[in-house]
Amino acid sequence: MDSSKSDVLQGTLDLMILKTLDTLGEMHGWGIAQRIRQVSKDLLQLNQGTLYPALLRVEQKGWIRAEWKITENNRRAKYYALTKDGKKQLVAETAEWERFAGFMTRLLESTE
Repeated sequence: MDSSKSDVLQGTLDLMILKTLDTLGEMHGWGIAQRIRQVSKDLLQLNQGTLYPALLRVEQKGWIRAEWKITENNRRAKYYALTKDGKKQLVAETAEWERFAGFMTRLLESTE
């Protein structure tokens, strides 16, 4: 991932994680990364050094919970799920993102 993509990612990764878990329910880290890659049409490909520190940070904030489970391939993996506080944070961050995106749209379309 080039530096411009990673700069954008730093400010939005928490929101991407929360939305992915809200949409699809409990998932392991690899599944979250694949979903983000899929929805972005391969624009964002998260590596472990980016995703797992973010998952830990979001877990420490109480927005997700983690639990070790066995995958469909019979391997141990940490599964993440949204908490009630995470759902509230998702609503707040979504509103903030929409305000910011609206501003950027107005700015970029401005001809004055």
